[in-house]
Amino acid sequence: MKKLLKFFSVITLIFSSTLSIAQTNGTEKNRISTDFYELYRPNTTEVVLVLFGGYPENAEDIEREFAITNLANKKNIAVAYLNYSGKLWLEENDKIELAESINELFKSNNLPTKKIYFGGFSSGGNMALLISNFLIENSNKIKPTGVFIVDSPIDLAALYQSAEKNIKSNFSEPAVQEAKWIISNLNENFGEPDNNLLKYEKYSVFTSLTNEINNLKDLKNTKIRFYTEPDTLWWKKNRKADYDQMNAYYIKKLSEKLKNSGFDQIEYIPTENKGYRANGERHPHSWSIVDKEELLQWMLEK
Repeated sequence: MKKLLKFFSVITLIFSSTLSIAQTNGTEKNRISTDFYELYRPNTTEVVLVLFGGYPENAEDIEREFAITNLANKKNIAVAYLNYSGKLWLEENDKIELAESINELFKSNNLPTKKIYFGGFSSGGNMALLISNFLIENSNKIKPTGVFIVDSPIDLAALYQSAEKNIKSNFSEPAVQEAKWIISNLNENFGEPDNNLLKYEKYSVFTSLTNEINNLKDLKNTKIRFYTEPDTLWWKKNRKADYDQMNAYYIKKLSEKLKNSGFDQIEYIPTENKGYRANGERHPHSWSIVDKEELLQWMLEK
């Protein structure tokens, strides 16, 4: 084993990536690491799961908060945790570059392309939906079979308005600081929603004010899951936030809009008391609201 590890160290210097073999519960899996991703691939791979973290999560953070590697690998599902976050939307050049990086991930690791799933937490869910639509729209070889999001801020105009309320109420320091960052970021790129709604529609996953879903139009035949934990009591107590300030409110509205628009593979999955961070902190805005075992079964369905 020491000789094997030494050999892989040499490979690291040559290709600027790392490859190791780990033994976990009797299941052998390969770990491939680059600046863009951490990939865990079982010897036999039938399905690939690509995960986007929320701001500012990297691959390591996603692994910690959503430890799905072992469960997935046992079912011959490869998992790629991406080092791609810090965005609420994707510009056209972002989509092109991200698509190229994802294609390279699959090509360089000889991953199967028959069943591919994208998922993301918080802003990472926006990334998962937007890039999935782009890949299908452009007839890319990498086409998602399904996409899921975890409590994502899908409506940017609503996010702006919620941030304004948080600053005005001045109840929670974390909420106020986040709100200032959101408004500064959106103002710099789009301006205020009241006067620039078209810009918000162009880049947002969903705009509830106008029921705009154009950025998802090519996902009509794609399986989509919306996970959220609408704990109104927690948000009122800890952030003094109303229901219409929560991601859950707009996620539910989007799921209803898509179903009414002929999207017949939509699942809205609200949870109760499942939101906890890896450190044990109670928070409904967490990866943990997803039932990992049940998610994998959904991915394996024919």
